[in-house]
Amino acid sequence: MDEILVLYYSRHGATAAMAQQIARGVEEVSGAQARLRTVPAVSSVCEALEDDIPTSGPPYASHDDLRECHGLILGSPTRFGNMAAAMKYFIDSTSDVWLSGALAGKPAGVFTSTSSLHGGQESTLLSMMLPLLHHGMLITGLPYSETDLMHTATGGTPYGASHLAGVDSKNLLSEEEKRLCKAQGRRVAEVAVKLGVD
Repeated sequence: MDEILVLYYSRHGATAAMAQQIARGVEEVSGAQARLRTVPAVSSVCEALEDDIPTSGPPYASHDDLRECHGLILGSPTRFGNMAAAMKYFIDSTSDVWLSGALAGKPAGVFTSTSSLHGGQESTLLSMMLPLLHHGMLITGLPYSETDLMHTATGGTPYGASHLAGVDSKNLLSEEEKRLCKAQGRRVAEVAVKLGVD
């Protein structure tokens, strides 16, 4: 089975809800399965140690999760048009994975959630693509054959799935957002299966 790593950071739960929909999309592809992982929060005062196992949700990601995956879908809420510090901190620690070339030639996608519709969704998605390109990954987006991109009034971009969480972060995923998340999971999984990367 080709394992697709769905790796995300979520503070209020919206990005986690997207990750679950993306994982469902991965699981719809014959020969693929999802591995859901998250990263711990970063202290604003000093480097803090989190427990090795989170109190709820999926386990924290390790570099082995990156090495073992056949594809990667990376998600983060938007922070001033960029990925959250917790995700950046984890990605910045992956020099050993980069040196080994473990991610080179594998498909990847990105997803995000914002408080406002114009809160930097696309710039955040682009910011997450940059380190993946440095790792040699093959970036997949969402094509306009996913017709929800033409009709959604919530989230969704050709760069990757997105969600409008609202100022209070309480908006549930819209039906269009759910379909686009699943489509992104399927797309990366289908590419991984076709490539047959190890």
